[in-house]
Amino acid sequence: MTELVIRPLAANESAALFHSLKLPDAGLVGRELLAAPYDTFELRAAGGDYRPDWTWLALRDGEVVARAAFWGGPDDERPRALDWFDFTDPEAGVALLRAAPFDAEYELILPPGWRSDPAVERAAETRMAASVAAGYRRLTERFRYVWTPECGLPERTGRLVYRPEPDDEVVLDVLARVHSDTRDHHALRAIEKGGPRAAAQEEMDFIRWCPTPREWLRLAYTPAGELVGIQVPAGNPNGFCVGLIGVVPEQRGHSYGFDLLVECTQDLVAAGAERIAAATDVGNTAMAASFARAGYPISQHRWCLVRD
Repeated sequence: MTELVIRPLAANESAALFHSLKLPDAGLVGRELLAAPYDTFELRAAGGDYRPDWTWLALRDGEVVARAAFWGGPDDERPRALDWFDFTDPEAGVALLRAAPFDAEYELILPPGWRSDPAVERAAETRMAASVAAGYRRLTERFRYVWTPECGLPERTGRLVYRPEPDDEVVLDVLARVHSDTRDHHALRAIEKGGPRAAAQEEMDFIRWCPTPREWLRLAYTPAGELVGIQVPAGNPNGFCVGLIGVVPEQRGHSYGFDLLVECTQDLVAAGAERIAAATDVGNTAMAASFARAGYPISQHRWCLVRD
């Protein structure tokens, strides 16, 4: 068999080479479900989000047999996510991921109810098996939501008082309290490495990374002044999102997650949002119920796989 050539996309190469991979399961899983084509960062004005040196190909006899495209924000020095991972040769796919010099999280995009379609489930499991063989592990499956005005704007409950908090140390303390008892697998992973404070710092780093103002962050209190939690209306390079909803452990059981989500939605709409993305782990049934109650429909599932 001809030797496999693994390399990044050259700066002068067209995105057509990336798209030359002919997949028998094209369009069933992955980024193609979003109808957002791969284009290089240099063509961002035309919708491109990717950098050639963060795009890796495996070729045999000049033909692409595996591809991987990593994504990051405009100012990121290293990629934040593995967006595209496809192959016609599983061994080439494994070799490609092993060779790529990045450890960014792999988010495999799946349609709602993906397990009910054998072809979709097979396409998903094939990609996840290859990524695991390359050194990733399954972290968590998440619901992905997209709110639009057609969903209806949920009404504020009026049960809580919201205040800005400019002191990062105060916010970090609140986040550490939220993550001292959490079902979020990303937070649990950070806690394994450095405790609740490490999970809190990851959240703070994300808030600071977002291009939307840090001042949008709000802490929530009962009318009597007891801390309830935190809500962060935010945005990323692709649009508005629910950045964070967190309730401190002693205030759980009162459906305050719904209150925080409604407030966050109202704040984002007031800022001009006509589309709001959000996500929660499938196992976080309380938060999933809050999203359903607030009118957020499930648009996707996503399997998150990580390298430790």
